[in-house]
Amino acid sequence: MNQPATKRVIAEVFRHMDGMLLALLIVLLAVSTAVVFSASGESSARLAGHLSNIAVAMAVLVVVANIPPHILAKLGPPLYALGLMLLIAVALFGEIRNGSRRWLPLGFTSIQPSELMKIALPLMLAWYFQQRESVLRLKHFGVAALLIALPFVLILRQPDLGTSLLIGASGFYVLFFAGLSWKIITGLGVAGALSLPVAWSLLHDYQRQRVMTLFDPMSDPLGAGYHIIQSTIAIGSGGAFGKGWLSGTQNQLDFVPERTTDFIFAVFSEEFGLLGAILLLLLYLAIVARGLKIAEQAPSLFARLMAGAISLNFFTYIFVNIGMVSGILPVVGVPLPLMSYGGTAMVTLMIGFGMLMSMATHRKLLKS
Repeated sequence: MNQPATKRVIAEVFRHMDGMLLALLIVLLAVSTAVVFSASGESSARLAGHLSNIAVAMAVLVVVANIPPHILAKLGPPLYALGLMLLIAVALFGEIRNGSRRWLPLGFTSIQPSELMKIALPLMLAWYFQQRESVLRLKHFGVAALLIALPFVLILRQPDLGTSLLIGASGFYVLFFAGLSWKIITGLGVAGALSLPVAWSLLHDYQRQRVMTLFDPMSDPLGAGYHIIQSTIAIGSGGAFGKGWLSGTQNQLDFVPERTTDFIFAVFSEEFGLLGAILLLLLYLAIVARGLKIAEQAPSLFARLMAGAISLNFFTYIFVNIGMVSGILPVVGVPLPLMSYGGTAMVTLMIGFGMLMSMATHRKLLKS
């Protein structure tokens, strides 16, 4: 291929990248790289792994951004069906780790099908509502609720309360943007509050322990309360301006648990302080705001539902992780998006952002 043709191909590929969203993501990933390096004890191997994850995730982002929305919509039903089959396979043949059956062994590797459902469920629901846009009735919301309930229950049984709640939230956001009545939303909220005693009785012992530890972490300072105690000490010790990059004592002395993954916000706050935490939150909010702006300008119902759900899902992950690390929510094992070390979660998030860019730059959605 000659040089002008190559330039045209590259220009066409990057024509479907939303510049503002891409810039915000690159800044966040740069910050993430610096913090992972510090949190890992300046491990070159962990840094190389993180950079590899970023490279793969960015490649996936570019590919997905170039897929037109009408093709993305058609992927909803088969991906949802595949996700359900894999979740059923996990229930029957899944590998047990730490008392949970969440992984499906494939011989050469193991996969966690619940990650696929984070994308497949909102994609399926957005496709479903797009097909019924002109005749949308209350019964269609009932069918959508059933589509949400199936993976929710399968993931809850693994047991994986955190992921099941995030999956349920992603489905609810689609219903919300599709026009679910506020009366129904209020009724669901009241019903949920009234069902809390029943839900409590259905929780596993370790899940109840996590909730109780939230209110009194000192009741088990070396066990269930250790994570919350050490993370809040690290956050508080950062003060207003932090101790400086690579200088967090709680991190360097190995007090902060899971410091490259679920509790990386504690490392960040210790090193960069309250000011750094505020700037990080503003960066996250800018990404969410850009996503919601894309949803507002979306040319179709499918694009609006997907863009809105992806944006609010991202916000939910941020809220749950920071709330968990700060001691205002129970520990549920949710990583800080695009900051924590981990390839699968990063690729899943970048698939979502690739879809956002596709919906921002492909202005026409063909009816399927």
